[in-house]
Amino acid sequence: MNTVSASLLLAAGLALLWKCAELLVGGAVGLARRLGVSPLVIGLTVVAMGTSAPEVAASVAAAIGHKGNLALGNVYGSNIANLALVGGIAAVIRPISIQIRVQRIEIPVMLLVELALFPVVFNRAVSWPEGIVLLVLFAGLMAATVYMARRETKSQPHTTGELSSQLYEARQAGSLPANVLFVLLGLLGLAVGAKMSVAGAVFIGIKAGISEAVIGLTIIAVGTSLPELATCIVAAVKGQDDISIGNLVGSNIFNTLLVTGTAGVVGPFNIVARLAGADYWIMILVSAIFALMALRGKRIGRMNGIILFCGYLAYIVYLFGLSG
Repeated sequence: MNTVSASLLLAAGLALLWKCAELLVGGAVGLARRLGVSPLVIGLTVVAMGTSAPEVAASVAAAIGHKGNLALGNVYGSNIANLALVGGIAAVIRPISIQIRVQRIEIPVMLLVELALFPVVFNRAVSWPEGIVLLVLFAGLMAATVYMARRETKSQPHTTGELSSQLYEARQAGSLPANVLFVLLGLLGLAVGAKMSVAGAVFIGIKAGISEAVIGLTIIAVGTSLPELATCIVAAVKGQDDISIGNLVGSNIFNTLLVTGTAGVVGPFNIVARLAGADYWIMILVSAIFALMALRGKRIGRMNGIILFCGYLAYIVYLFGLSG
């Protein structure tokens, strides 16, 4: 590979990300209408799980290769990138409205899940039993989310006009197999596009003389968050706020529990001091700031988006400073 081919690979990967994000958002909204659940639930589950696939794959590979700290660093970096970079850019494009349910349940749960990771990192090791506990907690949260969604759907009274409107929307949404296919193709394309983009960017970074440490902390972390970025930008453009916020919050829950838990089960590992200290608390700080913005204004506005994005740039400068 040379610089030209790497640049083409990067450009092609970004283009694939955008197109497949459109497929995913369209399919997810149609799937929600067909199944009679809110786009928020689809965002919290199907979309979040799909866009977190690169983090899972990267962390499992790192754990198998006895590089557990790389797996945990990927969790931290991706969580920070999701809220500050992805959330910031999406909010600048179009302010993200946030449902009361998200304010009262999903965002607090995200914070609690990240705080629940503290006992694990505090003892400077992720053991096999701790990994199992994290995976069980993850499965319980997903089951509770689906259960609550189905109960809300059944408990809501509908007038004849509302039912007719819902039936019309379901017909307009397309067939169930078509929407499932769009979601699957979108997720597959996002994974391939992210891999292409990261490969091109890493090659260009090495040629530019950037250290492997900085490449790992920046390009790889952002690269595994590219599916979330593409999905949230497309959702913002299309006005699908529930998909955006569901994807952001859901992905962070997936990363913290599923990715860390899987890495611990596949290859238990010791944690370096910085991942048990400063880096962990930076992730908590970013999540807390995002939560306060969401709770205070019932939306993430453009100014909030600018603050989040600038905060992410400051984080990148911090990382470069450490590695310099």
